[in-house]
Amino acid sequence: MKPGHNGKGWESADGPGADPQLNDLYARPYLIQAPAEQRVPFVFASPHSGRIYPQTFLRLSRLSALSLRRSEDAYVDRLFFGVVGLGAPLIAARFPRAWLDANRAPGELDTSMFDAPLPITVEIPGPRVAAGLGVIPRIVRDGADIYRTKLAPDDAERRLVLHRRYHAALSLLVQETLDRFGTAVVIDCHSMPSVAGAPDVVLGDRYGTAASNALVRQAEQAFRLQGFSVGRNVPYAGGYTTQLYGQPKRAVHALQVEINRALYLDEEPIEPFENFAALRERLLGALNELTKIDPVLLRTRNHLRVAAE
Repeated sequence: MKPGHNGKGWESADGPGADPQLNDLYARPYLIQAPAEQRVPFVFASPHSGRIYPQTFLRLSRLSALSLRRSEDAYVDRLFFGVVGLGAPLIAARFPRAWLDANRAPGELDTSMFDAPLPITVEIPGPRVAAGLGVIPRIVRDGADIYRTKLAPDDAERRLVLHRRYHAALSLLVQETLDRFGTAVVIDCHSMPSVAGAPDVVLGDRYGTAASNALVRQAEQAFRLQGFSVGRNVPYAGGYTTQLYGQPKRAVHALQVEINRALYLDEEPIEPFENFAALRERLLGALNELTKIDPVLLRTRNHLRVAAE
């Protein structure tokens, strides 16, 4: 425990109460699965499928472990694992979204969650922070409050170390892809709660600012060829990852892909349906078609010419 702190909200992986799960996350905050040779200018990322819950976090929470898991994009990393066989790398956060959200900006912090001023830069609170879904979430996806007490300010900085490491690794994959192919595409992989009338897949390009129309059209066609219904930007237009990496003028594109959980997941016990493998094959078929896009369509010169026309 930090000397002088009241002990109510301090996470520590040191001393008699050492937390092996927390130590594991600091040792390996993410996993990268990569082909022997990258053959396509795509990088796949899964920021919300982490399922290693620190014991210190569970003790701070008022919720059950199952309730905390409702914030996960459960098994999305496994759904998209086949992209490695297509010649693309996949990076997946190992830490859980309820503990730290890698798809939020590091300054999206709710200062009311902490028992003293934060020692780091905090952004002006936006709607996501106000809703309790900042980089350190206050609630889980179903709206229940996570914590039984306020947190120690140093906890924010300790967790954000892993946020920086995840994005440093993703940024390196993107830069290596750009250097190799002259273009790079980040596919940010998510799942969405099953809601009546929702499409099977929602593509988010931040209303045309994060990816070229050619890429989004290719994605729509690829998913529809596999029998998926497809929506664009509603209700998910893309988060921090899409905003940060989506720079079409630099020939770097970012597209968020949301898979409807009704297709593959029993949301009560958070267990895959028996059709999980079959759904994964359909998804892989769509991604295979998507990654066949001509890289020339994604490079800066072509993008600017199309925009000018």
